[in-house]
Amino acid sequence: MNLAAIAWKNLWRQKRRTILTLVSIAFGGFLAILMTSMQDRSWANFIDTAARMGGGHVRVQHPEYIETPSLKYSVVDTKNIRDLAAADPDVEVAVERIFGHVMLSTATDSFGGALIAYDPAAETPETFSFIEGLKEGALFETSTDKGIVLGKRLAENLGVGLGKKVVYTMMDKEGEIVAGLGRVSGLIGTGADSMDGALVLLPIDVVRETLGYGPDEATNVGVFLSDSRRSHAVAARLAAALPDTVAPLTWSEARPDIATFIQMKVGGAIAMEIIIGLLILAGIFNTLFVSVMERVREFGIMLAIGWSPRQVFGLVMFESLWLALIGLVATGAISYFPYKSLSENGIDMTEVYAGQDAVEVSGIGFDMTLAVGIYPESLVVILAAIVLATLTAGIYPAWKAGRVDPVDSIKLV
Repeated sequence: MNLAAIAWKNLWRQKRRTILTLVSIAFGGFLAILMTSMQDRSWANFIDTAARMGGGHVRVQHPEYIETPSLKYSVVDTKNIRDLAAADPDVEVAVERIFGHVMLSTATDSFGGALIAYDPAAETPETFSFIEGLKEGALFETSTDKGIVLGKRLAENLGVGLGKKVVYTMMDKEGEIVAGLGRVSGLIGTGADSMDGALVLLPIDVVRETLGYGPDEATNVGVFLSDSRRSHAVAARLAAALPDTVAPLTWSEARPDIATFIQMKVGGAIAMEIIIGLLILAGIFNTLFVSVMERVREFGIMLAIGWSPRQVFGLVMFESLWLALIGLVATGAISYFPYKSLSENGIDMTEVYAGQDAVEVSGIGFDMTLAVGIYPESLVVILAAIVLATLTAGIYPAWKAGRVDPVDSIKLV
């Protein structure tokens, strides 16, 4: 007895009801794929941006630096650390940087800033997003160039433009105040006001000389990955290979504010998807239950002529399975072209945010083009959830069908 074939025929005895149920399954699957793909790509891009604006997906730094971000807590032998990190199969590149607080002064005003000293020869837009944010002037070409690059808002607050002198002072690793002088050579605009109002860029070897650092000394070795989800595994491998004098931290450990924000948003999206799933589950259950109740006499006759309750149960479950499988195909059919278009072109959200260059969270700007991209494992979870929900919805109706009393049900008209 081919239960699957019989279930297929039964499914189409009420075509309108079946089609409506399949539409609800497909639409729910489409919404889940769309919402999840927005989440996956948006947060992946956001994490990558945070890494490019900070210390990488994994940052190797002094163990005390996370609690007390002082220039005295530096990392030495940075070349060997970079070489070791670069040998990891999940690592694309490792770079060294110096982070710190700096006071900028002109003849008329003073403002505090956030210093990032970097090596222009080692950085690209894929590791240092500020390269793409240059609005005026030019960035450094070597690690010993003279000059200073400021955020646009900080330059406005100081009242300086290109070519103007700025004195910067900071505390060296011995706790002494040191100073340097530079002419403004470039202005950066990220769209994030807090970043544009504090950003100070300097060549790394110039800062090393000012601070008294050695040639292989920095506050941070930034490790960049092809997939930010591998940061915990990479950090664990680096921790096992490096001495205790340094501490590899994932981006989430280094920026718990960003990690918490993402977890809240992802949690909200998952809750919304669960609610949608429950509504669809209720619709599928209603379809199957009504179908069983309409066929009580039929099930009674089947049991009377020799069908077992187990076979009747299996027949209804096969109907659920067919609904799930056809629903998967329908989900793919209605999702493919919208997903393809959004993944390639995205939606320009600039007008929605009143012409802002970026929406800022903790100093990190969101991309104004909303695009989608789903992780394979996320897609597998959604498709598996569709099948599981449809089968779950069929369990009670199938159990009910298998417990029909043949004598009483045959009397029904």
